[in-house]
Amino acid sequence: MTDQDFLVLSGIDKSYGGTHALRHVDFSARAGEVHAIVGENGAGKSTLMKVLSGATGKDGGEIFVDGRRVDLSSPFHAHSLGIRTVYQEFSLIPWLSVTENILIGRLPVKAGGWVDWKTAHTRAQHILEEIGFEGLDVRQPVSNLSVSFQQVVEIAKVLIEKPRVLILDEPSAVLSQDELTKLFLIIRKLRENNNLVIYISHRLDEVFEIADRISVFKDGEHVGTVRPEDTNQNDLVKMMVGREMKEIYPQRTPKQSDVLLQVKGLAADKAFHDISFDIRRGEIVGMFGLVGSGRTQVGRCIFGADPVTAGTITFDGKEFHPQSPRDGVNAGIALLTEDRKRDGLVMNCSIVDNIGLASLPRFSRYSWIDRLRLRASVRKKVKELDIRPADISRLVKTMSGGNQQKVILAKWLLTEASLIILDEPTRGVDVGAKYEIYKLMNELADKGMAILMISSELPEILGMSERVLVMRHGTIVHQFDRQDATEERLLAYAAGVEK
Repeated sequence: MTDQDFLVLSGIDKSYGGTHALRHVDFSARAGEVHAIVGENGAGKSTLMKVLSGATGKDGGEIFVDGRRVDLSSPFHAHSLGIRTVYQEFSLIPWLSVTENILIGRLPVKAGGWVDWKTAHTRAQHILEEIGFEGLDVRQPVSNLSVSFQQVVEIAKVLIEKPRVLILDEPSAVLSQDELTKLFLIIRKLRENNNLVIYISHRLDEVFEIADRISVFKDGEHVGTVRPEDTNQNDLVKMMVGREMKEIYPQRTPKQSDVLLQVKGLAADKAFHDISFDIRRGEIVGMFGLVGSGRTQVGRCIFGADPVTAGTITFDGKEFHPQSPRDGVNAGIALLTEDRKRDGLVMNCSIVDNIGLASLPRFSRYSWIDRLRLRASVRKKVKELDIRPADISRLVKTMSGGNQQKVILAKWLLTEASLIILDEPTRGVDVGAKYEIYKLMNELADKGMAILMISSELPEILGMSERVLVMRHGTIVHQFDRQDATEERLLAYAAGVEK
């Protein structure tokens, strides 16, 4: 411990059954700094933050806040010390309004005990404007919001408490580049006001941009702490995974083939209009746009999850008029959704049930499921994708984010789809799992599968796409070949400031 340390964790241990999640962890951080924590899924990052936030009790060790030894027995106790956490999993109440979620527990009341809604809405609007997000209707339920705007509400709800220590667990996973820029402004303001910000992320480029120091965790242990100016991404990855990873984006030589999907003048009410593009077999096409550009809705309409109001879809040489996701599956189209836990997985079901879900007709006869054949096919996919643990009876809610994502990929690969739409394919997964997903994408493309990758991560778009479609205000404003695309040009078109 030094005089500068505001937060000190000494010898922290935590086990779940036979799994040692934290092994005698020593960690310290200072007021007035942004301290990033990185590591693969399962490294112990989130467990450590749950201990610090009072959500999980420690098995051993000591915690000091501002020089005083504390026993964080509950989240309420942590809040009383000024420690607030924004988790990956939102704690919003979906049927309540934006205002009610931001001001929960502190709604202003009039004489007689009635809520002063005018003042409440004004106060919620003000906090959103303070953090750079104007124009959000605070009267609507948060269930109406996109995932990214739900994240904004989650952050606003915590910032109104004026925390001394703010823990952000994967805050950028659902944010666009523009929203991330605003978040970084908030973080820098907190640092200037001598607050401590602990920033957990898998995105190394943003860690190097925002952090004053970076702590690396591996297998429940604190491997070391470095300053961004004293290291680089490759060295950091080596600390995280225990080996060198020279290329995050594995290289491939694209092979030209025939057009599989052709979209002309596609439109959907209030979401997008006049969308035209094509994808060839064996091609990876990226789609980039800021939140609200309509990129996710395009993928959903092609799959059949949302209705199309105008235009045509030609798939495998035939006009395609999907009325439901079943039409998409039957045609050979797959959709990996933006929110895997809400739309992609049944969290309380097993690996085998999740992977087999979209292919049950193939394994059924007279309404009876051939479980032996299904389990054999699922085991094959689990082995091919190196899903861990390999126990197909394991509940998916107990798995890491990267392995959950691979379960969804396995589900769609089992359908033998010829086009897969990947909406944020590596959201919330660590650098090692990202590399495995990218490698799999290349292998699928080499086998002739067409891939539409919708992503808010510019390095990912540039690293994996052969062509990039840029969307703004519900339409495609430009198409780039790989060699002509840069982060600056993509952002310029997405934001409407192209020259």
